[in-house]
Amino acid sequence: MTSTFTVVTRTSAPADALFDASLSIDAHVESLSHSGERAIAGVTSGMIGLGETVTWRARHFGVWFTMTSKITELDRPHRFVDEQVQGPFKRFHHVHEFATEHGATIMSDTITVASPVFGRLAERLVLVPYLRRLIRTRNEHLVRSLVG
Repeated sequence: MTSTFTVVTRTSAPADALFDASLSIDAHVESLSHSGERAIAGVTSGMIGLGETVTWRARHFGVWFTMTSKITELDRPHRFVDEQVQGPFKRFHHVHEFATEHGATIMSDTITVASPVFGRLAERLVLVPYLRRLIRTRNEHLVRSLVG
């Protein structure tokens, strides 16, 4: 089974700046420092680009995980997609979209995830709520870094 959810963030930050910040390995590491997340292989600092990979190491639920993601689509400054190519999930697909509406930037993160254990129940009760909080934390950090 898979679960899909979307987190929408509205901000006054310019879409192109938010797009670039979302591709920044350094900003990602800063935003999730509470989990000890760090880039250990592939692109480990600066901006990641189309076709490039990054391997993350982080502690979640008290357990260390390693996951390699690849940027599989990139249309600056509107959309990019990262997907797990190796790691703990049966599937992890993250669509990042950026639009401008009435002078505000709308950043939408749509994640499709499949749990490696316990299927839909684990996704619904544990994985989706946890990932939703992580994405919100990351997005709040990105916005703060751009608008103060």
